[in-house]
Amino acid sequence: MGRNDPPDLPRPRSLVPPSALTYLSAMTERVDTLIHARWVIPVEPDCHPLSHHTVVVHRGRIQALVPTSECKARYEAEHETALPGHALIPGLINAHTHAAMTLFRGMADDLPLMEWLNNHIWPAEQRWVNEEFVRLGTRLAVIEMLRSGTTCFNDMYFFPNVAADAAETLNIRACVGLIVLDFPSAWARDAEDYLRKGTQLHDELKESELVTTAFAPHAPYTVSDGPLRKLRVLADETDIPVHMHVHETTHEVDEAVKHNGVRPLERLSRLDMLNNRLLAVHMTQLLPPEIEAIAAAGVHVIHCPESNLKLASGMCPVASLSAAGVNVALGTDGAASNNDLDMFGEMRTAALLAKGVSGDVTALPAHAALEMATINGARALGLDRTIGSIVPGKAADLTAVDLASPATTPVYDAVAQLVYAAGRDQVSHVWVNGRAVVENRRMSRVDENECMREAVRFSDKLAQFDRERAAS
Repeated sequence: MGRNDPPDLPRPRSLVPPSALTYLSAMTERVDTLIHARWVIPVEPDCHPLSHHTVVVHRGRIQALVPTSECKARYEAEHETALPGHALIPGLINAHTHAAMTLFRGMADDLPLMEWLNNHIWPAEQRWVNEEFVRLGTRLAVIEMLRSGTTCFNDMYFFPNVAADAAETLNIRACVGLIVLDFPSAWARDAEDYLRKGTQLHDELKESELVTTAFAPHAPYTVSDGPLRKLRVLADETDIPVHMHVHETTHEVDEAVKHNGVRPLERLSRLDMLNNRLLAVHMTQLLPPEIEAIAAAGVHVIHCPESNLKLASGMCPVASLSAAGVNVALGTDGAASNNDLDMFGEMRTAALLAKGVSGDVTALPAHAALEMATINGARALGLDRTIGSIVPGKAADLTAVDLASPATTPVYDAVAQLVYAAGRDQVSHVWVNGRAVVENRRMSRVDENECMREAVRFSDKLAQFDRERAAS
C-alpha cells in the first residue's frame, strides 16, 4: 500500500448485488477529502490523541472527525490521504514574526539588541527595503513556514500590502500588521501616513478569505502618545488587534522610566491600551503587579523564547502568566534574530525554558506548549472560531507529522513526542482551508528553488553593504 492510499478495508463487491451497491452508494455522503491518521490531536476540547481517526473535509471546512473503521461506510471522497504513522494536528500559528526579514537571516549575529538594530538592521532597511524586498523575503518565509507546519502567521513589517498578496498567492493564512512608527520609511512619511495607509489596506482586505489585519505600532519607544491614542480609537472602530513589542529588554524599561517617568506598561495603561485587543510581544521584564494588571485586562502575551535567548533579552515568566490566566501564544520573531521560523523548535524551547525558569517540571507540559502554538495563537488573533483546533465547522488548516522515524520511535504519548522529539523535517503534509499546500514534504504551489536563487542574489548585495558599513 502506498503512503497516500486509503487504508485497506473490506470491499466485498463480488458478494453484493448491483442493486444493493446502488442503494449503499446513495447512503454514503460525498465529500472533498478524507485524511486517515494514526493519531488525530484535536486540541479542543483537549489534546488527548484519538487513535485511528479520520478528518472529513468538505468545501474547506472540517465536516466531521470519525473513527477510520466507520469512515468507508459513511463517506466517499475525491481525495484520500493515508497517514499510517502520523499525528495530525491543527496547523501551527506563528503569532509574531517579521516575515520579510528572512533576507537578513544571519547578517549580523551575536550582537546586543540595540547595537544589532542601530548599527546593522535599521541602516540596511533604510537602504534596501522596498516592495521587491518584502515580496521576495515574505515568499521565502512562507515556504519555510508551510514546510514546517505553520498555516497562519502574524506579521509586522513594511509594505503589508505586499505581504498580504504573497500570503494569498501561496495560500497561507496571515494577519498582516498595519505598521505605525513616528519616523519615515519607504512605506510611509509619518505616523499620520502610516495610519491612513493602514486603514485603507484594512478596508481592501475585508473580503479576503485568508488575510486579516492588526494595527502594529512597533514599540512604546518608537511611537509617541498622539498616534497611539488615534490608533486605539481606530482599533475599537475596526474591531482588530493591536500587535506591539512591549517590555522586551531591561534597557527598554529603564529608558522609558528615564524619559517618561513610568514603565511602558503603565504608559500604555494611561493611554487605555491595556485590553483584550493588545498582543504584547516578548514581555520579558514583568513585575507581579503588572502580571495581575494584564491578566485583569485580558491582554494576550506572545512569547518568543528562542529570539529572546539569542538576543539575551530576558525570560518571559510563562508559568506565572499562565497561572494568572493570561493567554500566552508562541512566535518565532523574525529570522534575522532567531534564525529560523520553526514552531516545533519554539514549542520545545518554551516548554524546557519554563521548567528551568520556574524550577517546576510541571510548569509547561507538552500539551500546554502545543496549545500555545495553536488555539492560544488563534485566540490572540481573534480567529479561534475559525482555526486553532480540529473541530467540525472550523477551517481545515491541518498539519501531518510523520512519527514513524527513528527519532520519534516508540510513541507512548504522541503529544509529548511532537513537542520534545519531533522536528519540522517530519512534517509531510499541510492543508490550508482544505487545500493541500505541502504534499510528501514538497510545496505544491511554488518553485522553491527559484525563490531561493532570488534570495541568494539579493543577499550578495546586502552582505556587501554591511561589510562596507562596518569598514567605514
